[in-house]
Amino acid sequence: MKRKMQANRPAFRRFLTKLEKNPPKKLDAMAVEIDKEVWAETDCLACANCCKTMTPTFTNTDIKRISAHLEMTEDAFKKKWLKKDRAGDWINTVQPCQFLNLKDNKCSIYEVRPKDCSGFPHHTRRHMVDYMHVFKQNIEYCPATFRLVEKMIEKVNGVEAATVAKPDAVVSKLKEEGKKRHK
Repeated sequence: MKRKMQANRPAFRRFLTKLEKNPPKKLDAMAVEIDKEVWAETDCLACANCCKTMTPTFTNTDIKRISAHLEMTEDAFKKKWLKKDRAGDWINTVQPCQFLNLKDNKCSIYEVRPKDCSGFPHHTRRHMVDYMHVFKQNIEYCPATFRLVEKMIEKVNGVEAATVAKPDAVVSKLKEEGKKRHK
């Protein structure tokens, strides 16, 4: 899946840019519908790539809640696990996430995890066009986002149900469109 995600990333990013510039009617409703389909066939515990390769942003509320859960002071929690990024946000100092159990891909603080984690991959968080940059980033890291975009390509391009089983044909078409533009 990872190779497929990396190989199709440019075509998927072009598709998302097209959607951003010229969104179809009811794009948000379509995203919600497809999101439900995607989660019915996705097992996060089989992947946990988000926890292995990305870091959430910890809000002050997150820090307060998690440090209390761990019976630590907020300062001790920050000192042990977090650092500030260039934007001044609190993020993990290590990857994979220190709270990820690499044997079973479960989060040791799941009940109190950061808001950023609980909402990931943010498919229906906002209007899709307002959050397109997140989709473009996450297609490489999250199989659920990859499948959502793959299904959107099928739906937006009017691919019939018979060809839905062959999304590679749609991706090939998008890649060809990209090559034609660059000639």
